[in-house]
Amino acid sequence: MKVPGSKLPGLRGRKVSDLPGLAAVARIDRRTKRLTKRLKPGEIAIIDHVDVDRVSAEALVACGAAAVINVAAGISGRYPNLGPQILIEAGVPFVDNATPELFERVADGDAVRLCDGVVYVGDEVVGKGEVETGESVEAAMAEARAGLSLQIEAFAVNTMEYVKGEGRLLIDGVGVPEIRTRMENRHVLVVVRGYHYKEDIATLRSYIREYRPVLIGVDGGADALLEAGYLPDLIVGDFDSVSTKALTCGAELVVHAYRDGRAPGLERVHQLGREAVIFPATGTSEDIAMLLADDKGAELIVAVGTHATLEEFLDKGRSGMASTFLTRLRVGSKLVDAKGVSRLYRNRISTPQLLLLVVAALVTMGVALLASPLGNTWLNAIQDLWNAFIFWMVGLFS
Repeated sequence: MKVPGSKLPGLRGRKVSDLPGLAAVARIDRRTKRLTKRLKPGEIAIIDHVDVDRVSAEALVACGAAAVINVAAGISGRYPNLGPQILIEAGVPFVDNATPELFERVADGDAVRLCDGVVYVGDEVVGKGEVETGESVEAAMAEARAGLSLQIEAFAVNTMEYVKGEGRLLIDGVGVPEIRTRMENRHVLVVVRGYHYKEDIATLRSYIREYRPVLIGVDGGADALLEAGYLPDLIVGDFDSVSTKALTCGAELVVHAYRDGRAPGLERVHQLGREAVIFPATGTSEDIAMLLADDKGAELIVAVGTHATLEEFLDKGRSGMASTFLTRLRVGSKLVDAKGVSRLYRNRISTPQLLLLVVAALVTMGVALLASPLGNTWLNAIQDLWNAFIFWMVGLFS
């Protein structure tokens, strides 16, 4: 794409040369999740992300990235991660295994030009990488699937290590803090801004309206609830990806801390003048949200945007996914995925049944009125009005 002789906003006044390729603003960050908060449509994202996962890719697509340049291996071969394929299918150019010096030679907000995998600032080459295609991604995915058994073995080892470290929390609930929010004998909806969370929340509107579950937002899941028009009762997480609006909406806050008690997210809470409960645990924030709901007596836990399959566990690319697997074993009898609820749940009274009930009630009222003296009086009055109307109409044409 050419942008001849024009200036791009935020580029320190630099002109874009009339040369082939894609010219745009560059946004650069080693953490993809942090970059997507400031990436605007039409800008080029420069990331450092081994095994680009599905959630990150969907976020980049949703932000309207013009292209994605990755200085790491988008598909390392450890397992068949879904991110690169999502980018390619969405039509976002994806340059992989780019030269790491890009992070030194490109500043956030610079004007860059991308052409055939080569990155330019002005006329200077500052880096280059491999342009991925649907065929190359599919070949890498096929190779990764062949080695999946090794990742399953590593996953099992990580699971055993987690059991040794967090066995008392998983089995006996030791370390679960006290909170104000009451969940006993209630449904609890845990929302993570993950896989298809928007669609899942939309399909649960009738369920939420009827059962009024306790709403727990896990970090950015709190913003997802606010965007859907709901006010979270509880927000759980390390608060690195949740908005100030959500943290100050009045929900009770639970800060996910390290096992040694360090809680980096607590400082932000105090800066906002809020108080929070600390929950030290090794697992992920979505795990401790479920353990909290289970420990506080929730009757049912409905999960939105969380991880449900082995491929999704591995797609996060970290050993902590072992905690997710074991947490689901711990709360398994109560846990239901949002998709299952939307498929099985129906309103107790459907719309046709409700209309039929209204019609039956009106008919019953009509029969009762006709059978009573008052009903006969009304009927005679209606007949008189009708006869008067007919007489008036005849008079108009006579």
